[in-house]
Amino acid sequence: MEQRVKKKPTPTSARRLSRELIVETALAQIDRSGAQGLSMRSLAQELGVEAMSLYRYVHGKEDLLEGVVALLMGDLTSSLDEELAEHWQGFLQTAAHQVRRIAIEHPKAFPLVATRHPAAPWLRPPLRSVEVVNTFLSALLGHGFTDAQAVDAYRSFSSFLLGQLLLESAVRGAETGPVEEPLDEGGATIPEGDGQLSLGVAPEVLRLRPLLSEDRSDEEFEVSLEVLLDRLSQQLSQ
Repeated sequence: MEQRVKKKPTPTSARRLSRELIVETALAQIDRSGAQGLSMRSLAQELGVEAMSLYRYVHGKEDLLEGVVALLMGDLTSSLDEELAEHWQGFLQTAAHQVRRIAIEHPKAFPLVATRHPAAPWLRPPLRSVEVVNTFLSALLGHGFTDAQAVDAYRSFSSFLLGQLLLESAVRGAETGPVEEPLDEGGATIPEGDGQLSLGVAPEVLRLRPLLSEDRSDEEFEVSLEVLLDRLSQQLSQ
Protein backbone atom coordinates (compact mmCIF):
# COMPACT_ATOMS: atom_id res chain seq x y z
CA MET A 1 0.00 0.00 0.00
CA GLU A 2 1.38 3.35 -1.05
CA GLN A 3 2.01 5.68 1.85
CA ARG A 4 1.14 9.33 1.45
CA VAL A 5 3.71 11.87 2.50
CA LYS A 6 2.13 14.46 4.73
CA LYS A 7 2.92 18.02 3.87
CA LYS A 8 4.61 19.97 6.58
CA PRO A 9 2.08 22.51 7.91
CA THR A 10 2.98 26.14 7.41
CA PRO A 11 2.52 28.82 10.07
CA THR A 12 -0.48 30.13 8.12
CA SER A 13 -2.22 26.77 7.84
CA ALA A 14 -4.34 27.47 10.94
CA ARG A 15 -5.32 30.95 9.72
CA ARG A 16 -5.93 32.04 6.17
CA LEU A 17 -3.52 34.68 4.89
CA SER A 18 -5.12 38.10 5.17
CA ARG A 19 -4.20 41.74 5.61
CA GLU A 20 -5.10 41.50 9.28
CA LEU A 21 -2.79 38.53 9.86
CA ILE A 22 0.05 40.16 7.92
CA VAL A 23 -0.21 43.43 9.87
CA GLU A 24 -0.46 41.64 13.23
CA THR A 25 2.62 39.57 12.37
CA ALA A 26 4.46 42.71 11.28
CA LEU A 27 3.67 44.36 14.62
CA ALA A 28 4.99 41.29 16.45
CA GLN A 29 8.22 41.48 14.41
CA ILE A 30 8.60 45.18 15.19
CA ASP A 31 8.02 44.46 18.88
CA ARG A 32 10.93 42.02 18.75
CA SER A 33 13.39 43.72 16.41
CA GLY A 34 12.17 47.23 15.66
CA ALA A 35 10.91 48.72 12.40
CA GLN A 36 14.43 48.78 10.96
CA GLY A 37 14.51 44.99 10.94
CA LEU A 38 11.14 44.52 9.25
CA SER A 39 11.08 43.53 5.59
CA MET A 40 8.59 41.90 3.28
CA ARG A 41 10.99 38.96 2.94
CA SER A 42 11.34 38.38 6.69
CA LEU A 43 7.60 38.74 7.14
CA ALA A 44 6.88 36.23 4.39
CA GLN A 45 9.37 33.80 5.89
CA GLU A 46 7.67 33.95 9.27
CA LEU A 47 4.26 33.43 7.68
CA GLY A 48 5.56 30.53 5.60
CA VAL A 49 4.65 32.04 2.24
CA GLU A 50 6.37 33.58 -0.75
CA ALA A 51 7.05 37.31 -0.44
CA MET A 52 5.09 38.05 -3.60
CA SER A 53 1.92 36.60 -2.08
CA LEU A 54 1.93 39.39 0.54
CA TYR A 55 1.41 41.99 -2.16
CA ARG A 56 -2.14 40.75 -2.67
CA TYR A 57 -2.94 42.29 0.73
CA VAL A 58 -0.38 45.07 1.27
CA HIS A 59 1.22 47.29 -1.37
CA GLY A 60 4.67 47.38 0.15
CA LYS A 61 6.46 48.38 3.30
CA GLU A 62 4.94 51.86 3.34
CA ASP A 63 1.45 50.40 3.35
CA LEU A 64 2.52 47.76 5.86
CA LEU A 65 3.78 50.36 8.34
CA GLU A 66 0.59 52.37 7.87
CA GLY A 67 -1.33 49.21 8.69
CA VAL A 68 0.64 48.77 11.90
CA VAL A 69 -0.07 52.37 12.91
CA ALA A 70 -3.76 51.93 12.08
CA LEU A 71 -3.85 48.80 14.24
CA LEU A 72 -2.37 50.63 17.22
CA MET A 73 -4.60 53.67 16.73
CA GLY A 74 -7.66 51.45 16.43
CA ASP A 75 -6.81 50.13 19.87
CA LEU A 76 -6.72 53.71 21.15
CA THR A 77 -9.97 54.67 19.45
CA SER A 78 -11.85 51.77 21.03
CA SER A 79 -10.62 52.72 24.49
CA LEU A 80 -11.75 56.37 24.37
CA ASP A 81 -15.28 57.50 25.12
CA GLU A 82 -15.91 61.08 26.10
CA GLU A 83 -19.15 60.07 27.83
CA LEU A 84 -17.24 57.98 30.39
CA ALA A 85 -15.51 61.00 31.89
CA GLU A 86 -17.62 63.26 34.06
CA HIS A 87 -14.91 65.93 33.94
CA TRP A 88 -12.57 67.00 31.17
CA GLN A 89 -9.55 66.27 33.35
CA GLY A 90 -10.70 62.68 33.73
CA PHE A 91 -11.01 62.35 29.97
CA LEU A 92 -7.53 63.75 29.38
CA GLN A 93 -6.07 61.46 32.04
CA THR A 94 -7.74 58.47 30.40
CA ALA A 95 -6.48 59.49 26.96
CA ALA A 96 -2.93 60.07 28.21
CA HIS A 97 -2.76 56.74 30.02
CA GLN A 98 -4.17 54.86 27.03
CA VAL A 99 -1.57 56.37 24.69
CA ARG A 100 1.13 55.62 27.24
CA ARG A 101 -0.11 52.03 27.49
CA ILE A 102 0.47 51.63 23.75
CA ALA A 103 3.97 53.12 24.13
CA ILE A 104 4.80 50.75 27.00
CA GLU A 105 3.33 47.63 25.38
CA HIS A 106 4.87 48.40 21.98
CA PRO A 107 7.90 50.63 22.64
CA LYS A 108 9.64 49.72 19.39
CA ALA A 109 6.50 50.38 17.34
CA PHE A 110 5.43 53.57 19.10
CA PRO A 111 7.90 55.81 17.19
CA LEU A 112 5.90 54.94 14.05
CA VAL A 113 2.79 56.41 15.67
CA ALA A 114 4.74 59.40 16.90
CA THR A 115 6.81 60.28 13.84
CA ARG A 116 5.10 59.10 10.65
CA HIS A 117 3.05 61.54 8.62
CA PRO A 118 -0.44 62.04 10.05
CA ALA A 119 -3.70 61.35 8.29
CA ALA A 120 -4.11 65.04 7.47
CA PRO A 121 -1.56 67.87 7.55
CA TRP A 122 -3.45 69.69 10.31
CA LEU A 123 -3.31 66.69 12.69
CA ARG A 124 -0.45 65.90 15.03
CA PRO A 125 1.13 62.70 16.24
CA PRO A 126 0.56 60.73 18.34
CA LEU A 127 -3.16 61.67 18.21
CA ARG A 128 -2.99 61.36 14.43
CA SER A 129 -6.29 59.58 13.82
CA VAL A 130 -9.18 61.72 12.56
CA GLU A 131 -11.56 59.74 14.76
CA VAL A 132 -9.40 60.14 17.87
CA VAL A 133 -8.96 63.88 17.32
CA ASN A 134 -12.69 64.31 16.78
CA THR A 135 -13.43 62.44 20.02
CA PHE A 136 -10.86 64.58 21.83
CA LEU A 137 -12.26 67.87 20.57
CA SER A 138 -15.88 66.82 21.14
CA ALA A 139 -15.13 65.88 24.74
CA LEU A 140 -13.54 69.24 25.54
CA LEU A 141 -16.20 71.25 23.73
CA GLY A 142 -18.82 69.29 25.66
CA HIS A 143 -17.17 70.39 28.91
CA GLY A 144 -17.38 74.09 28.09
CA PHE A 145 -14.14 74.72 26.16
CA THR A 146 -14.36 77.28 23.37
CA ASP A 147 -13.14 76.32 19.91
CA ALA A 148 -9.82 78.08 20.45
CA GLN A 149 -9.37 76.58 23.93
CA ALA A 150 -10.09 73.06 22.67
CA VAL A 151 -7.58 73.38 19.82
CA ASP A 152 -4.95 74.87 22.18
CA ALA A 153 -5.49 71.97 24.57
CA TYR A 154 -5.14 69.51 21.70
CA ARG A 155 -1.85 71.09 20.64
CA SER A 156 -0.40 71.20 24.15
CA PHE A 157 -1.60 67.71 25.01
CA SER A 158 -0.20 66.10 21.86
CA SER A 159 3.15 67.90 22.34
CA PHE A 160 3.38 66.66 25.91
CA LEU A 161 2.59 63.07 24.90
CA LEU A 162 4.99 63.15 21.97
CA GLY A 163 7.98 64.34 23.98
CA GLN A 164 7.38 62.22 27.06
CA LEU A 165 6.50 58.96 25.36
CA LEU A 166 9.16 59.11 22.65
CA LEU A 167 11.69 59.47 25.46
CA GLU A 168 10.18 56.50 27.30
CA SER A 169 10.22 54.43 24.12
CA ALA A 170 13.89 55.26 23.52
CA VAL A 171 14.73 54.19 27.07
CA ARG A 172 12.99 50.89 26.32
CA GLY A 173 15.18 50.29 23.28
CA ALA A 174 13.24 51.93 20.45
CA GLU A 175 14.94 53.43 17.43
CA THR A 176 13.54 56.93 17.11
CA GLY A 177 15.19 57.71 13.77
CA PRO A 178 13.49 57.17 10.38
CA VAL A 179 13.30 53.72 8.82
CA GLU A 180 16.32 53.47 6.55
CA GLU A 181 14.81 51.27 3.85
CA PRO A 182 12.94 53.26 1.16
CA LEU A 183 9.27 53.30 2.04
CA ASP A 184 7.91 53.39 -1.50
CA GLU A 185 8.58 49.68 -1.96
CA GLY A 186 5.84 48.19 -4.07
CA GLY A 187 4.47 51.54 -5.23
CA ALA A 188 2.69 51.89 -1.95
CA THR A 189 -0.10 54.28 -1.22
CA ILE A 190 -1.92 54.61 2.07
CA PRO A 191 -5.13 52.62 1.62
CA GLU A 192 -7.43 52.15 4.59
CA GLY A 193 -5.78 55.13 6.29
CA ASP A 194 -7.48 58.11 7.82
CA GLY A 195 -6.19 60.18 4.93
CA GLN A 196 -8.80 58.45 2.77
CA LEU A 197 -11.53 58.97 5.38
CA SER A 198 -14.20 61.53 4.67
CA LEU A 199 -14.19 64.28 7.24
CA GLY A 200 -17.96 64.02 7.21
CA VAL A 201 -17.58 61.41 9.97
CA ALA A 202 -15.48 63.84 12.01
CA PRO A 203 -17.58 67.03 12.14
CA GLU A 204 -15.52 68.83 14.79
CA VAL A 205 -12.27 68.20 12.94
CA LEU A 206 -13.88 69.50 9.75
CA ARG A 207 -15.35 72.57 11.46
CA LEU A 208 -12.14 73.42 13.32
CA ARG A 209 -9.81 72.71 10.41
CA PRO A 210 -8.76 76.39 10.03
CA LEU A 211 -7.65 76.54 13.68
CA LEU A 212 -6.02 73.12 13.52
CA SER A 213 -4.10 74.14 10.41
CA GLU A 214 -2.47 77.21 11.97
CA ASP A 215 1.28 77.08 12.51
CA ARG A 216 1.84 78.35 16.04
CA SER A 217 5.00 76.41 16.81
CA ASP A 218 7.00 79.49 17.90
CA GLU A 219 4.34 80.55 20.39
CA GLU A 220 3.84 77.01 21.67
CA PHE A 221 7.56 76.57 22.26
CA GLU A 222 7.80 79.77 24.27
CA VAL A 223 4.69 78.97 26.33
CA SER A 224 5.96 75.47 27.12
CA LEU A 225 9.34 76.85 28.08
CA GLU A 226 7.76 79.44 30.39
CA VAL A 227 5.62 76.76 32.06
CA LEU A 228 8.72 74.66 32.68
CA LEU A 229 10.66 77.60 34.09
CA ASP A 230 7.72 78.57 36.34
CA ARG A 231 7.51 75.02 37.64
CA LEU A 232 11.24 74.90 38.39
CA SER A 233 11.04 78.30 40.10
CA GLN A 234 8.19 77.08 42.32
CA GLN A 235 10.15 73.97 43.27
CA LEU A 236 13.22 76.06 44.09
CA SER A 237 11.23 78.38 46.37
CA GLN A 238 9.66 75.57 48.38
